[in-house]
Amino acid sequence: MTASNFPTALREILRHEGGYVDDPRDNGGATNLGVTLQTARENGLDMDRDGDVDKADVRALTPAVVGPVYRAKFWNACECDKLPSGLDLMVFDLSINSGPTRARRMLQQALGVTVDGVLGPKTLDAAQRADTRYTIEQMRMLRERFYRSLSDFQHFGNGWLRRLAGVYAASLYLAGVRK
Repeated sequence: MTASNFPTALREILRHEGGYVDDPRDNGGATNLGVTLQTARENGLDMDRDGDVDKADVRALTPAVVGPVYRAKFWNACECDKLPSGLDLMVFDLSINSGPTRARRMLQQALGVTVDGVLGPKTLDAAQRADTRYTIEQMRMLRERFYRSLSDFQHFGNGWLRRLAGVYAASLYLAGVRK
């Protein structure tokens, strides 16, 4: 179990997510600390308590407010507490960046098990038995291939690849792999 990795993983994520942005080319729209306006609405993050969740509320988000959202919506949704150290971060980051379903499916693809998007006992057992470094590397390659296939790679690709490189290095470190 890697429950103790959540605070470390969250710090790594927030290091990459940064502050408030509202780039019209980004499908996520207004985002702060990686939390989009839609996610803020879904989680009732009405920071100014005026009865609606809007861009001002997104701008006011803090790490203390978004931490529980990240744990529930992305960490828990991908059973990261049940993954080997390091692999938990790689899956968590992908869950945030591309959604929990894609993260679960990509993990299964990296492990060579049935890809159904469900992290049941077979997938979790395969994750425990697999070479963690190899699985992290497979996920890195799958993620890069996926990012390069996206139509907005030309605009956002360098940032996605920079983030992936940082998360990859941190994941290997958590897995105990020293270069």
